[in-house]
Amino acid sequence: MSDRTQASIVVDAPAERVMAAIADFDNYPKWVATAKEVTVLERSADGRPARVRFVIDAGFLKDTYELVYTWEAGGRAVSWELAESTMQRSQHGSYELRSSVDGASTTVTYTLEVTVHIPMLGMLRRKAEKTITDTALKELKRHVEGSE
Repeated sequence: MSDRTQASIVVDAPAERVMAAIADFDNYPKWVATAKEVTVLERSADGRPARVRFVIDAGFLKDTYELVYTWEAGGRAVSWELAESTMQRSQHGSYELRSSVDGASTTVTYTLEVTVHIPMLGMLRRKAEKTITDTALKELKRHVEGSE
């Protein structure tokens, strides 16, 4: 979809470690500033989180929502869709990982599209998405590189 916001960052860690951090929802409240509570509600047959509840407080936006995750075979991508929310009508997102030639670093690309129940101009929505994607990538990089 053309209205999605996308950003990338290079993390100085192998893709496996980056994806492990992305999938470790239980620890999000320790390193994701807006995450007040994160609970894995369902797991897939392979043990990966399949449905996750988030309680977020971003100051201007407070929400409780659930996302359903699809993990790509090979561990290089994950996508999600909104299952339910108090503030959002929809959320589509993904992380895609691309390893450097030597495997020592990973380019992480985050794609996000969110629509909320309250009317919002497209320009303001994209600005909010950009803030979310940029912050999420910076927090992920800091967390992964700091946990070496």
